[in-house]
Amino acid sequence: MLSGLIFSIGAVGFLVRRNVLVQLMCIELMLNSVNLALVAYNRVHVGNMTGNVFAFFVIAVAAAEAAVGLAIVIAFYRLRSSVQSDEADALRH
Repeated sequence: MLSGLIFSIGAVGFLVRRNVLVQLMCIELMLNSVNLALVAYNRVHVGNMTGNVFAFFVIAVAAAEAAVGLAIVIAFYRLRSSVQSDEADALRH
């Protein structure tokens, strides 16, 4: 239930905010809520380690997503001097 609430906050934040950095943080919030659900699943099913293994994969994907996302934001900022997602309407400058 808590993870669903956190996921909802992240989803609403991603859809409402236009700052790309804030959107990246909202994605991280959603991924962390998934981790919370996976660890809670593993807590209920004591003999099964599947939840923890998937949580580690989600952490690895989140780290890669943050690295690639921040690189894209830096490149976009160098081109447009802005981090607003509304201004990212063209793929070339």
